[in-house]
Amino acid sequence: MASSDKNQQFPPQKQDKQPGLEHLMNPRPSSHGNYKPANKLQGKVALVTGGDSGIGRAVAYCFSMEGATVAITYVKDQEEKDAQETLKTIKQLKTPDAKDPIAIPTDLGYDENCKKVVEQVTNAFGRIDILVNNAAEQYKTASVEDIDEERLDRVFKTNIHSYFLLTRHALKHMKEGSAIINTTSINAYKGNAKLLDYTATKGAIVAFTRGLALELVSKGIRVNGVAPGPIWTPLIPASFDDEEIVEFGLQVPMKRAGQPDEVAPSYVFLASNADSSYFTGQVLHPNGGVIVNG
Repeated sequence: MASSDKNQQFPPQKQDKQPGLEHLMNPRPSSHGNYKPANKLQGKVALVTGGDSGIGRAVAYCFSMEGATVAITYVKDQEEKDAQETLKTIKQLKTPDAKDPIAIPTDLGYDENCKKVVEQVTNAFGRIDILVNNAAEQYKTASVEDIDEERLDRVFKTNIHSYFLLTRHALKHMKEGSAIINTTSINAYKGNAKLLDYTATKGAIVAFTRGLALELVSKGIRVNGVAPGPIWTPLIPASFDDEEIVEFGLQVPMKRAGQPDEVAPSYVFLASNADSSYFTGQVLHPNGGVIVNG
């Protein structure tokens, strides 16, 4: 688990392209810390997009420790090393009755790719009980005038189109008692001028979560979201300059960035019917104390 040192700072570092690579980060994010499982997801099948690193990796680890069989996606031709690290650790953490995890390389911004991911998971494991829409990319910008159509299309394809597309295919294989969890962001609630297109997609995810929850409540499928604050993930060195890295997280009341393993239990809670059976259309806010009234 992360330190509570109020003077926490990260050393300057920079990665040249999205979505960023965890094995290059200094320090490495904390992905499962002192998490204590309680058999909450025994026998479940979970698909976690962007599960090779960051929050997705931590979620995949916690789900595995809770008894789930886990499939992850990652960016094809870019994140192989992170994905293989994640698979290796899941195999070490998983419960004896869970099947071996799989990692699927893909670009989730296209319907056909999303369909193939769902088919690969269901062919391997028979169904999907938990869908975590988590994959995202972000780019710093100085002005809305700098966001051209190509970039806008790219960010929306990854960050919100994929959520719609994966869900439409996964629902065919989800039954009553299943759960969908969408990763949004604190930026959807407080705004962020430097990440304008990313922030817009995260606002769309909140609305998507609320609307989809109302649609699926009659089917017994719960839909919720998690809106992390500043979390130390590969998106950060891939997005910001040295000064911003050094000061990352200091702006929240806790005066530090969070770690992925401080966020992942929110996903376990929302995935577990024993814990959150009366939650749908809601968003949890692990953000270091920022009041968002969301």
